[in-house]
Parts: sequence; C-alpha cells; structure tokens
Amino acid sequence: MAETGRRHKAFIGSFTAAGGPGLVIADVRPGTGALVLTGSLGTVPDPSYLALSDDGDMLYAVSETAEGAVAAYRLRGDKPAPAGPPVPVGASGPTHLGLYGGHVLTANYGSGSVTAVPLRPDGTLAAAPSGLLQHTGSGPHDRRQRGPHAHQVQSAPGGRWAVSVDLGTDSVRVCTLEGGVPVLHREIALRPGSGPRHLAFHPDGEHAYVVNELTPTVTVCRWDAATGALKPLTEVPVLPGAPAGDAYPSGIVVSPDGRHVWTATRGEDVLSVFAAEGDGLRLTATVPCGGHWPRALAQHAGFLYAANERSGDVTWFEADERTGLPRYDGSVRVPAASCVVFG
Repeated sequence: MAETGRRHKAFIGSFTAAGGPGLVIADVRPGTGALVLTGSLGTVPDPSYLALSDDGDMLYAVSETAEGAVAAYRLRGDKPAPAGPPVPVGASGPTHLGLYGGHVLTANYGSGSVTAVPLRPDGTLAAAPSGLLQHTGSGPHDRRQRGPHAHQVQSAPGGRWAVSVDLGTDSVRVCTLEGGVPVLHREIALRPGSGPRHLAFHPDGEHAYVVNELTPTVTVCRWDAATGALKPLTEVPVLPGAPAGDAYPSGIVVSPDGRHVWTATRGEDVLSVFAAEGDGLRLTATVPCGGHWPRALAQHAGFLYAANERSGDVTWFEADERTGLPRYDGSVRVPAASCVVFG
C-alpha cells in the first residue's frame, strides 16, 4: 500500500498551553511513511486542528482558546507563512474546521456552535465571520452534556451539504450556507449519552461512521446525498470487551478502498480495526497505539498516524492491505500533539 514518488509533507498541530511547539512541519519519507521533523511555528496559540485547501496551497488552523480564532498559512517553500492575522470566530474553544462553499467552517466546542469565515479568491481569510449557527440541546451525561458541544464540522461528499457532530446533544446536524450564514437543514438524533465526536464517510458515498466518545462505540449510518438525510443503522463497540479503565474514542478514518475502518481510543490507548461489510462493521483486531492518549488518527499512502497527546509523539503504522491490521513502524517527538494532516 506504500506510495512512492514525490515527497509529501505532514503538518502536525499541538497544544502550546501544554508545552507543544504549535504548528510542526515534517517531511514524509516515500515508501516508508516515516516523518522527519523540519521545523515549527508558534505564531498561533493551541492550533489543535488543521485542514488543507483542495489545491494544497493553503493550510488553515483553529486556535482552540477561550476567545477562539482561525488562522491561514500559505504553503510556499519549506515553511508555512502566516497569511494575515488570525480571525476571531465569535465563539469559544474551536476544535475542528473544514472547507465548504467558499468558507472555512469551525466547530466550536465551548460555545456549541458552527462559524463560517469567507475565503477570498487567493485563499486568505476574510476579516470577520459571515455567520454562526448556534446549536441547542443537551444530553443525559451530567458533566459533559449540559449543553451543546460541536466537535467536528466537514463538507459531505459532493459538496452540497456540511455536517457537524455535537457531543453535547447526541446529534449530527446537516447544514447549508445561505448568504454566508450556516443554516440548519436537519438534525439527526443518535443514542442518548453516546457523545458523538467525529464522523467519517465511506467512499461509496452511501455510508457514514460516527465515533462516540462517551461510550466506546461507532454508529453506522446510511447517508443520502440527494436529500441530506443521515439514518443511524447500528452501533458497534470499538473494544472486544469491557474497558479496563478510561476509554474515550477520538479519531476515525476509512481506507480509500472502503474495506477497512480504524478508530483510536484514549485511555485504552489502542487502534481498533473494522471490516466494513455493507450496512455493518465487524471488529477484527485492536493494537497498541504506541503512545498515550491518541487524540487524532490520520492516514496517508497506506500508513496510519496517531497523534498521542499525553505521551507527546506521533506514531505511524503500515496497514496491511488485506486485513487492515496496523504494524508499528516508528515515532517522532511532538509535545502535546493533537492532529496530523498531509500535503
């Protein structure tokens, strides 16, 4: 599954408030997937999640602070260059961002909302947001679900809809943009107390998988791109038995061929391997993540990468093409690592 050819770069987010260096840059060794750190920028506090433009010329980062902001970087040369000042998102604790309809959308965990910031023709950010969608509701978990907590937002396949996942309200919202303002199309309820965190689409465009943080499970859903409807079908544990202690799933990715799904679980510190089988998932294995507290999971050219927040490293694994089983290959030191993206 390893890709050879042109050299790629990895961009790693980290929590500066916990000793991280900010935005970290690495070369990706062709064929081996190994990361070689080449530099860092500490220009934005707590750039915990990153996203690349479709053309690969721009990188965007949230600033997961009480004030909340989004920043843009131009990717020319060996080091990203800040492309204007960070733009406040008018909400607290943005944890995720995605590109949709000529805007950057941020999922604001602290405020329980989604903010839209327009993109200029050159890919830089407008000076202010164009709109905000406030989530409402709560869940049965007394400490974590007293109000909405938007944890992820992304464009759905085809680009017609955006979806936001809310841990606090046990729901996924399907949205559109009207005049630059995020507008709710429909809200899909998941099991109360599940605490949905992130969603990943299957390449068939007809299925989606929601990893749940408050219960170590994945909810398998059917997706209708024409109507923007998400239908929960079944819920599958990410562990083969009861957790030995803390177990908080975080990241989820689907293989490009759609045969395998992987999740990361903090506390248990494992990667789980699933076989995608029509409207279901079958857990086939779990392997150690190689660190502690895997906050995010990513894939690139046949390799899986775990950003291990508390052990302060990024580990990588070659994924067996037939079984999906990850084999540990190496790691690099990145204090308070939070995510990895590739360009």
